[in-house]
Amino acid sequence: MSYIHEIADWPTLRWSNEELAQPLAAVRHRQGRLIGRMEALGFALREEAVLHALTEDVLKTSEIEGEVLDREQVRSSIARRLGMDIGGLVEADRNVEGIVEMMLDATQNYAQPLTAERLFGWHAALFPTGRSGMTRITVGAWRTAEGGPMQVVSGPIGRERVHYEAPASDRLDAEMSRFLDWFETATPDPVLKAGIAHLWFVTVHPSDDGNGRIARAIADQALARAEGTAQRFYSMSAQIQTERKAYYNMLESTQKGALDITPWLLWFIACLDRAFDGAETILASAMRKARFWESVAEQPLNERQRKVINRLLDGFEGKLTNAKWAVMTKASADTALRDINDLVQRGILVKDPAGGRSTSYSLAPEIAA
Repeated sequence: MSYIHEIADWPTLRWSNEELAQPLAAVRHRQGRLIGRMEALGFALREEAVLHALTEDVLKTSEIEGEVLDREQVRSSIARRLGMDIGGLVEADRNVEGIVEMMLDATQNYAQPLTAERLFGWHAALFPTGRSGMTRITVGAWRTAEGGPMQVVSGPIGRERVHYEAPASDRLDAEMSRFLDWFETATPDPVLKAGIAHLWFVTVHPSDDGNGRIARAIADQALARAEGTAQRFYSMSAQIQTERKAYYNMLESTQKGALDITPWLLWFIACLDRAFDGAETILASAMRKARFWESVAEQPLNERQRKVINRLLDGFEGKLTNAKWAVMTKASADTALRDINDLVQRGILVKDPAGGRSTSYSLAPEIAA
């Protein structure tokens, strides 16, 4: 099996401008309209939309790799780092802080050069203990030959399927030097550049782990450069997570193909276009939250109530019970019940139809809509 990086002309990647012209023009037009529309929002709505989009980006880029992070920790870490006053902030684990630090550096400091040192910093932030799970890895440097060939595999032990094998470690200095020089000097359309950079980086696979997350951060940096703003109103990673199987299939077929990467770029552009659909959901959520908090501005809600209401407005998974309230707010069961009953009396929460030991609560329909 030969891979794209083994072709003699690698990394002279090619694509058909003719095939890409129409979908690229359409997505660039939509991108401009979206940014203009979002920047016309009031400050509070725009801030909420940015927080929502960045939270989704961090959560979903991790989920693509099978890692599920705590939403409240991610949201709190982002809000704290951006100086947003949202109330109900919680402490975040260091693995959450690490990926938030990387994603914010990529998107908020998008104009800064992408260098090996910066990538090493991102990698160290992702793996603060120097381990991936129980395995010690090389952190803040390119991978070495010590672990053998870098392969992407699936399946049970003894029946593994090798999807891809990356360039040998002794090629990495030259490979990454070439990539980083291209990223800072090449001048294709900025959206195409995001797609090319994503593919190129993950093909070189320069680290022991975290390559996918770093590749998506690089693409986000390129997209932020394309838009000329650090404010994020959509999540490419959230859309990739939705299309995870197609994403991996497209990567594999491209990495086992020729240097013409037009099919990959067509998929990337279409995925970006679908990610813009998610901006509508983000905007609707931000507006719903803004309307709610304006409606209760004069009501004396305590910090525990504000925290749980925010969780519900963000799309709380499962049923809200007295026990879950107590755990989320670190309160006693009696305090949790008093908080809940107070919100029921105000018409903010309603008791779900099932009663007894399974009593649960939801936002009032007019609030949840």
